[in-house]
Amino acid sequence: MLRDAAPEDWRDYLIKAHDAELLQLNLLNAYYEGTQPLSYLAPELLAELNERMRQVVINWPQLVVDSLEERLDVEGFRYARAEQTADDIWDMWQANDLDEGSQQGHVDSIALGRAYTITGPDEADDDMPVITVESPLDVFTAADPRTRHTAAGIKRWEEPGFAGEQPTKYTNLYLPNARFTYVRVKGKWQEDTDLRWEHNLGDALVQVLANRPRIKRPLGTSEMSSVLPLSDAANKQASDMMVAAEYHAMPRRWATGMAREDFADADGNPLGSFSALAGRLWVNESTDVKFGQFPEASLTNFHDSIRLLAQLVASLSGLPPAYLGLTTDNPPSADGIRSAETRLVKRAERRQRGLGGPWERTMRSALRVRDGEVSPEARRLETVWRDPATPTYAQKADAVVKLHGAGLLPTEQAWEDLGYSAEQRSRMRRMQQDALDRAMGDDYAAGYGPKPPADGPEPAPGPAPDGPAPAADPQPAAA
Repeated sequence: MLRDAAPEDWRDYLIKAHDAELLQLNLLNAYYEGTQPLSYLAPELLAELNERMRQVVINWPQLVVDSLEERLDVEGFRYARAEQTADDIWDMWQANDLDEGSQQGHVDSIALGRAYTITGPDEADDDMPVITVESPLDVFTAADPRTRHTAAGIKRWEEPGFAGEQPTKYTNLYLPNARFTYVRVKGKWQEDTDLRWEHNLGDALVQVLANRPRIKRPLGTSEMSSVLPLSDAANKQASDMMVAAEYHAMPRRWATGMAREDFADADGNPLGSFSALAGRLWVNESTDVKFGQFPEASLTNFHDSIRLLAQLVASLSGLPPAYLGLTTDNPPSADGIRSAETRLVKRAERRQRGLGGPWERTMRSALRVRDGEVSPEARRLETVWRDPATPTYAQKADAVVKLHGAGLLPTEQAWEDLGYSAEQRSRMRRMQQDALDRAMGDDYAAGYGPKPPADGPEPAPGPAPDGPAPAADPQPAAA
């Protein structure tokens, strides 16, 4: 069984499984960066052209990823039955720079199919766990078939050598009750026992930020998968268009009855009269001297092909046509723009739901590292996301004000709906409380005199603001 496997068996199995995934992960990473090889070109032709042909990259895969990631912003976390976001969890989030880290994790998750988070202790601060966002190029996990949570995980990295030494390879193995660190020495893995951490928390402390996971593919799928063939075709069309522009799109002149010696500079050096470059003259040696010009070729066939491919990308990815440059003579209305973004917004909402669970498990892991346990309220933790839609601020504010005025929306929820961050909401609560304290202090002073200090004596009873002084208590009769 999985739980009975030795740490060394887990290490070797995960490294082998990760190696099998790296080729595809590196290819997906190249597509996102726009450095993928040119497709749909014969290898013989590519070898003949050598460095004279460079592909034109229309980076639609990056557009698909970034357009979705731009709508995924974590605003906080809320405990079960709590009205406000959890300040202690948000403190851990901010202390680990997860505003930036979550953005990078979402990009890798959408582009490569998954990213990871790893939680561990901070030797300098026991109350603040360390949470890092990791690339799938460095981390791999295996899931427990019963719970589908992480049963074991590895992180691999390489540290450079100094003074002529070779780089050193390291691997961290994460199991539910311990973390092991291995060093590659003379081709074999050796454990560094000084770095072993036995926490006995029952949690491997590695969570998977999977994009579109399925029952049989729990590690997720790249959002770019459906558009990669179309992107390859568009890059080929664009590259061919540049070749056609070089050789056929500009008018070519020709001449007959000219000799090679007729094309020389002042020193008698021959000129490149027979060059195939654009703008040069095509010459044929003959007895008849004639001049002429070939008609230029139209490139509209390339334009139409790329436009068709862009329409297919828009239909598969849910991107609005304007994102892909598919514009019309009549500019769309505001309602038309929002209608075109409906599928993209719905996709973002699905990703929020899918990524919210891993973020909640990550923060519960941080609570385990900090407190040694997880409270019942944290077991029903909720991730608070920013609204992925793009209504105008005036429309959003008008709707929130109407719902709040009708008593259907609490103030805290109204602030969330308007897009204020957790720090802004906390500051607004303090400002609201300060204003209330000042107002209560002014009313008290108007009727009863200066407000006493918090630790001072109780004030003597004074006259009411409107009305006679209170009657004195009757004294008991003398015995």
